[in-house]
Amino acid sequence: MTAAIKCNHACKSFKESARKTDRAKTGSHNRKAHQRLADYIFPARVNVEAVRDVSFDVKRGEIFGILGPNGSGKSTLIRMISTLLIPDSGTVRVFGKDVVADRLEVRRYINRVSVEAAFFKRLSAMENLEYAARLYGLEPKEGLLKAKAILARLGFPDGKTNVSLENLSRGMQQKVAIARALMTAPVALLLDEPTTGLDPVSKRDVQDFVLDVRNTNDTTVILTTHDMEEADRLCDRIAVINDGKFVALDTPENLKMLCANGNGHLPNLEEVFFRLTGRSPNEWETEGDDE
Repeated sequence: MTAAIKCNHACKSFKESARKTDRAKTGSHNRKAHQRLADYIFPARVNVEAVRDVSFDVKRGEIFGILGPNGSGKSTLIRMISTLLIPDSGTVRVFGKDVVADRLEVRRYINRVSVEAAFFKRLSAMENLEYAARLYGLEPKEGLLKAKAILARLGFPDGKTNVSLENLSRGMQQKVAIARALMTAPVALLLDEPTTGLDPVSKRDVQDFVLDVRNTNDTTVILTTHDMEEADRLCDRIAVINDGKFVALDTPENLKMLCANGNGHLPNLEEVFFRLTGRSPNEWETEGDDE
């Protein structure tokens, strides 16, 4: 069976500033001070490999999880699959279509939810969804009914549907982003930390809905998350990415077995994550954002 999503030796790098750290030395000559100022204004650029030689297949109807520390390349990978970034080398295909050569066709297959979802902030939740429905080609009445049904399924308060997005909480905004992505029952759904900012009840509502969409529409899902319980509950297989490379790929249960220490203790997915990435819990909490 042809893979729904296939990455083959995909790579992506970025140029980043490399600022010098000791600019505060005293007693320097004036010329040196000018040089330090120039270094600050026009810093050197270094090449950062965000995704390095990543290959994997996702089957149709599978929920495929990608776990990794902040900055490990998860979001970069999602952006390549969704045609927002062009791979430097290698190929990425969605239902057989290349994300570079066939990007417009690929976009018809997918919907994406990210932690930094964009809206018309002065419009209400319902107005944003009605606008999205028109873009998706839905009739106004059909779009309105779908928007109401999905928001209700996600536990969105009925009294908040006509409140502008800028006056809603971060969690409510994220529910609107999820509702927008699910209005057309996409065949491929890219979820980049979709439940960030949601309370436990709302998080469970979203997870249940993702499972319903997969089971009802045979939707293929790629999920990135920092929530290990969420990954364990939703994902058929999980890849662990670290420093831009996959360090493991298997079912949640097989990953736990892989990291078992032989004393009868079966680790949970969080313990698996720390062992495979070589990170401590403190590092996990304090690192910067993803590329």
